[in-house]
Amino acid sequence: MLPILIFIFAVILGTTVKEAFTSAITVGIGFVGLNLVLDLLTSSLGPAAKSMVYRFGLELHTIDVGWPASAAISFGTALGSLAIPIGIGINLFLLVFGLTKTVNIDIWNYWHVAFTGSLVYSLTGDFYLGIGTITVHMLIVFLLGDLIAPDIQSYFGFKQMTFPHAASVPSYFLAKPLQVLFDRIPMFNQWKADPDTIQKRFGILGDSTVIGVFLGLLIGLLAGYGIQEILQLGIQTGAVLLLMPKMVALFMEGLSPISEAVREMLRKRYPNRDFYIGMDSALSVGHPAVLSASFIMVPITLLLAVLLPGNQVLPFGDLATIPFLICLMVPVFKGSIIRTVIAGTIYISVGLYIATWIAPIFTKMAIAAHFNMEPNTTISSLVDGAVWTTFLFAGLGKLMSWYGIGFIGMCALIGLIYINKIKQRGG
Repeated sequence: MLPILIFIFAVILGTTVKEAFTSAITVGIGFVGLNLVLDLLTSSLGPAAKSMVYRFGLELHTIDVGWPASAAISFGTALGSLAIPIGIGINLFLLVFGLTKTVNIDIWNYWHVAFTGSLVYSLTGDFYLGIGTITVHMLIVFLLGDLIAPDIQSYFGFKQMTFPHAASVPSYFLAKPLQVLFDRIPMFNQWKADPDTIQKRFGILGDSTVIGVFLGLLIGLLAGYGIQEILQLGIQTGAVLLLMPKMVALFMEGLSPISEAVREMLRKRYPNRDFYIGMDSALSVGHPAVLSASFIMVPITLLLAVLLPGNQVLPFGDLATIPFLICLMVPVFKGSIIRTVIAGTIYISVGLYIATWIAPIFTKMAIAAHFNMEPNTTISSLVDGAVWTTFLFAGLGKLMSWYGIGFIGMCALIGLIYINKIKQRGG
């Protein structure tokens, strides 16, 4: 679907059919390449993480089934499939009335709002409250997409782009206050641990690809691999760090004519408005700081699962998906791996408790979607089970029903009006 959407979008923006077709094909090929590298990441890091689980004898009652299962369960419920048409309709409504700058073509990831809607429906038995939750969560997604866009563009260099990704964006709003706190800690605020600084200080040992190799070797050792498997994992993680930015560059090459067309259209028709193309946060996962911090977070997440009192979730299926949970912390911390790991540790710690809390509801939702539970009796996930928006919607939906979800919706709508109407007029 992505090349088709890109082609239609480019033609609407006024590019020639030839340019639109070339851009669409290039974006499609770039996304295939990006997914190939992501598959390499999950197929190499995933089994290593699972070996660590078995090696250290971790026994927790609730299994993390991973995001593919979560997405299938979300779209497989009675109302989950409605998330896509609702999302497209809300986006068009907000764009027409100038209440968002985000033109979201990342339609697949509407499964995240289907997830929260299905959770609330499972909690309350109110189908229409589930629909209301999907609607309100979409408003939140567009609000967050508008808010994060300046940092996305300034740090990653992705012009006219944002990531309204419901699993990635929530960590951004923990990173913001933590950045203020970190900047006020003497000595610590002087530490620079971004990939460029590390490479300058340590030479070849600080090269992001070499760091990826060393982190892969370390994970292989912790997994109890043999020498051959350890070396292979090291090369695979190094390959991910080397190849991912190249795939992202190809993707951006295809989007470049569209970004230019967006700017030209805005200059002519809407001189006082700006727009962002909403894309999958997978584009940011390829950054060396994101991947380096994520590799470090894998053993930390397992350690947290064991040490945190009251946690019942065994991180498993989503261990290789940790980059998506913390990727939008990196632009806030200006690429600092140390700050990202500290913030990620705090975030995952709280997230494990959220994932434990929703496990009974998640399991009920999975059964309703006819998900094959064997051999598990209770399931949960890190994506989206460990994000604060899930706790917010499920908590207020259970405690306050329509009042709680309506309150969140009003706050989101006021936020959209403020940043796109009042603040812009004031500027």
